[in-house]
Amino acid sequence: MTPHILSRSLNRSATIFLLVLAALGILLPLSNLLLPESSFLHVPTYLISLFGKYVCYAILALSIDLIWGYCGILSLGHGAFFALGGYAMGMYLMRQIGDRGVYANPVLPDFMVFLNYKELPWYWTGFDMFWFAALMVLVVPGLLAFCFGWLAFRSRVTGVYLSIITQAMTYALLLAFFRNDFGFGGNNGLTDFKDILGFNIQADGTRAALFVLSCLALAIGFLICRAVVTSKLGKVLIAIRDAESRTRFLGYRVETYKLFVFTLSACMAGVAGALYVPQVGIINPGEFAPANSIEAVIWVAVGGRGTLVGAALGAVVVNYAKTVFTSGPLAPYWLFMLGALFVLVTLLLPKGIIGTFNAWWEGRKERGQAQRDSAIAAAAESAAREDGVIEPTMVKR
Repeated sequence: MTPHILSRSLNRSATIFLLVLAALGILLPLSNLLLPESSFLHVPTYLISLFGKYVCYAILALSIDLIWGYCGILSLGHGAFFALGGYAMGMYLMRQIGDRGVYANPVLPDFMVFLNYKELPWYWTGFDMFWFAALMVLVVPGLLAFCFGWLAFRSRVTGVYLSIITQAMTYALLLAFFRNDFGFGGNNGLTDFKDILGFNIQADGTRAALFVLSCLALAIGFLICRAVVTSKLGKVLIAIRDAESRTRFLGYRVETYKLFVFTLSACMAGVAGALYVPQVGIINPGEFAPANSIEAVIWVAVGGRGTLVGAALGAVVVNYAKTVFTSGPLAPYWLFMLGALFVLVTLLLPKGIIGTFNAWWEGRKERGQAQRDSAIAAAAESAAREDGVIEPTMVKR
């Protein structure tokens, strides 16, 4: 059953995407670890971390495209699930510091010692174990998405109203995590990580391994999304996107389908956040900012809504442009440029980069097929005329 699902979900563009991702996931770390710094092909460690951050953003964009491009759920609060996954991993990394912190407390993180905490809060229990933290990376965003989605979809909240509610949710979490008495580091967040699974988090080998894991997570997430959208479930999701009322009248439990895909998407966003934190070295409440969620939606729109590959491509392209422009004199104008990019894409490329390319390619194939059919018909007619099957007068008539 599993090979059948994979073979059905892998078309040409999906196969090319996975091959390119595999090549980057292998060649870039090898270039960083094996080639000397004097070599032209050497990739510096800071670029490995930067590319790893782009890959994490691609996973987040993939999760948004799954619900927006295929089910019509426009979430403006997916940054909350991304940040919750990041905080779950950050809590594990903070517990690994132990007595190597500034205050040398083997149990309490530095900010808790500074704020005169007497004991570790109960919700930090278990985060000294990696398997527990990895489980929470999925459970916390997934549980929040399930509860939120159950209430919203059961009440049949759709369209712009759902988008506003998701934005309000992430803003409420932003305000909550800003408070120091919540035990999450307040405005400063969680930082000063030392190691992960016993490996120095600043070492070149660890950075390369995190990049490879990010690429692997993107590939697995992409395969899961492809398996969903190419199955019967995916056809129902598309029907909900295009005509939700009709789909409901046909007897489908629309709320159940939307709840499932929304929860799955939140879990993917949590994994992206968990991989993002050790590569960036910090997680703070700023990740909950509604502007981050809106920016992630723009990545999907630029790359191509409802294409999956386009969502990942849009995340990389927009963030690379952000890195280039914010490091120069145009830094204060980046948000204006991002808004202009979204407007131009909406007006000129409503299907995004990949969607526009696919439409052009399909049109080209149809024109080529029509020309081949005409040529075959003309050749057959000419052969029949030469054999005397068709007389010239018959053709004129």
